[in-house]
Amino acid sequence: MKAPFRERLGFDGANGQVLDENRRYMLMRPEALMGMFRRLDDETRQKTLDALAASVIEMGGDSARAYKAHGGGDVDALLATVANTAPDLGWGAWSFARNSSSINLTVRNSPFAAGYGSASQPVCHAIAGMVTAVGRMVLDSDDVVARETECVACGAPACRFEARQV
Repeated sequence: MKAPFRERLGFDGANGQVLDENRRYMLMRPEALMGMFRRLDDETRQKTLDALAASVIEMGGDSARAYKAHGGGDVDALLATVANTAPDLGWGAWSFARNSSSINLTVRNSPFAAGYGSASQPVCHAIAGMVTAVGRMVLDSDDVVARETECVACGAPACRFEARQV
C-alpha cells in the first residue's frame, strides 16, 4: 500500500517546490484564488471557472490515474484514496457514494466556497473537475461530467456533486 499523501510529499526548499513523485503542488490561500473570480464580471467569471474545471479534469486526472494504478486498478480503492487525499490538500472532507450509473460526493468545508463567500451560483468548479476525472475512471466512460448540485456559498449545509454519463 502506498504511503498517505502527506507522507509522500517532498518539500524541496532549495528549489522552492513541493512534490508527490513528479507531480508538483503549491500552497495558496483559497481567498487569494477565489477573490480573483469575485472580481470578474458574470460572463468572464463563468468562463474562467469552467476553464479551471477543465484544467483540473486534465491535471487532476493525471493524479487520479496514478492513484488508480497504485491501487491495482480497483475503483473503490481509487475513491478511498481521493477521499483520503482531499483533506491533505486542504480541499475539505470528502465522502463518496456510488452506484452503477453515478457517483455522488459530499464535501464538508470546501475551501473554494469558503474562499469565495456568498454566491448566487455554485463556485466549487475545481472539485467538480476532479470528480469528473475520477468519475470517468470509475464509470468507465469519457462522457461522464460532474456538476455541483448544492454549494455552501449558496447557503447549503455542504457542497454536493453528482457525476454521471451525459
